[in-house]
Amino acid sequence: MSRIGKRELVIPAGVTVTVENNTVTVKGPKGELKYEKSPVIEVKEVEGKITTSRPNDNKVNKQLHGTTNALINNMLIGVTDGFKKELECLGVGYRFQVSGNKITINAGYSNPVVIEVPAGLKAESASNTELTISGIDKQRVSEFAANVRAVREPEPYKGKGIRYKGEYVRRKEGKKAAK
Repeated sequence: MSRIGKRELVIPAGVTVTVENNTVTVKGPKGELKYEKSPVIEVKEVEGKITTSRPNDNKVNKQLHGTTNALINNMLIGVTDGFKKELECLGVGYRFQVSGNKITINAGYSNPVVIEVPAGLKAESASNTELTISGIDKQRVSEFAANVRAVREPEPYKGKGIRYKGEYVRRKEGKKAAK
């Protein structure tokens, strides 16, 4: 049986969870998230705990069981603490500039790249080489951070580019000059 699917999720204080038909709604101090679950998986909220169960050991049901439990757990974390991704850029002249809901990225191209921050997410820049993206929906935060990183992914020879904070970039050795 799925160990993740069997896990009982404790509802934090100040959070309400409602399950209606196939919609799970989680409301907390930071906002509200909704998830449209599969009709096969059963979600129950009893005495401040959420449990998920499946009707049989069909392969698809096993996959949905663990996934549903993990997504509801991410919703609970999101409405209480929120999620954040930190990016940094390395390279001469590479920098971020946040103004309103737009991020201007100078990453070695002839023109700066301007990206609009989606609604519900927040972008902050501690310095001109660091960027923090935060929000309550883990998937949206991660996807937007990946889109910003895709502007100039780190290259393996000099390590220049946009990377997640703490990300290890495997370096390659350059060509050797012929003797």
